Amino acid sequence: MTQGESAVGAAPRVPAERDLTLDLTRVSCVVLVVLVHVLFTGVGRAPDGALVIERTVEATAWFGPLSWVLNIMPLFFVVGGFAARVGWTSAQRRGATAADFVRVRLQRLARPALPLFLFFALILGVARLLPLDAGMRAMVDTIAIGVGSPLWFLAAYMLTQALAPLMIRFHERNAWAPIVVLAVLALVVDLFVQRIVTESWGMPRIDLTTWDIGSDLFGLPNVVFVWLLAQQIGFVMADGWFARRRRWQLVGIILVGYALIWALVALVPYATGMLRNQWPPTLLMAILAVIQAAGLTLLKPALAALMRTRVAQGFVFLVGSRLMTTYLWHLPMIMVLTGLELLLPFPMPFPGSALWWWTRPLFLLVVLASVWVLSLWLVRYERVPTGAPRLPGPAPVIIAVVLFVLAPLGITAYGLDAGWALLGAIATAAALWLTRPVKEAP
Repeated sequence: MTQGESAVGAAPRVPAERDLTLDLTRVSCVVLVVLVHVLFTGVGRAPDGALVIERTVEATAWFGPLSWVLNIMPLFFVVGGFAARVGWTSAQRRGATAADFVRVRLQRLARPALPLFLFFALILGVARLLPLDAGMRAMVDTIAIGVGSPLWFLAAYMLTQALAPLMIRFHERNAWAPIVVLAVLALVVDLFVQRIVTESWGMPRIDLTTWDIGSDLFGLPNVVFVWLLAQQIGFVMADGWFARRRRWQLVGIILVGYALIWALVALVPYATGMLRNQWPPTLLMAILAVIQAAGLTLLKPALAALMRTRVAQGFVFLVGSRLMTTYLWHLPMIMVLTGLELLLPFPMPFPGSALWWWTRPLFLLVVLASVWVLSLWLVRYERVPTGAPRLPGPAPVIIAVVLFVLAPLGITAYGLDAGWALLGAIATAAALWLTRPVKEAP
């Protein structure tokens, strides 16, 4: 029985060495991401019937402080680092090369992404050809930017996984040296970006407006530095460093981590909301990675007990087999369902009203159910074909990685449109062609 084939309540066969709490963590994080995006999508009607579109939860006073806990994106990279450490060790025992290791991980990301890029290219291409007025075209552009916003994860995660064999080698020589170096590099980038966008420490800001490329792009090196640092924390976690700490020490790590974040927000200054520190990523994301690794270790006994139940195992394996599909397609599905609400005579409460908040759990369930129905066909793209590569050696894999990450980085920096979507589809198809196996194993 393969992952995801068991129904809820069944007893999936699980390898003895598999840590099911990591699967539960991945699934929980993706569901939380969907929930946050549901709360961000504030579309409704004013008392006079006028259409209201806003990012509801972001306007609340409590969202900024709560994002210090709810922004779980660093945990993705911690868990990814843990899995990469274990997976690379296993791959080496089988005689696999670093190129083989990266090839599989690229396929796992690129295959589910290809139909999404094709969908965006088709829909946005048609929208560009339609005779829309300026207001409607602006709305389409705004929606496109919103649904394309999570795609940064594809580039960041692919880059960190591609560098995992090299970073594991550094980790094995000295576990803490790469962490210190990456933290210093991330801080240097942050301080430089602060000089561009603010008059920090009484020093005049650096005027780079004539470059016309956006100050965010100067933070792009931290896509590598920050998320690699979070991945290194995953390596440390896989070695058992966090597990060997006592509970009071783990609590101390969490408290010191949040104190450090508070100090940096006050001194540098960083944005107080962690969502704004996610792109470009800042050093605060790496500190959150340490905090969340300690928190996950504290929760591990309770999570392990939960994952001994057949219902929890069945649910996690069912959702886990569609995890990338859920992550990639939930925002387009939110927009489709919202559009249906606008077209059909459904009641649409004013965003932020009591009725709007009471309807969010139901809307979340509808979104998840709709994505699951969509996944009945899309799940085939989550399955990675096996076999010897048609183009052996590291060069095709390196080229494929570069091709694959270009569009997600561009979309996150400049916004999704038909051109970027088409580039993403073509580049992803080329990356898959470069890393395809001779034939898929039966």
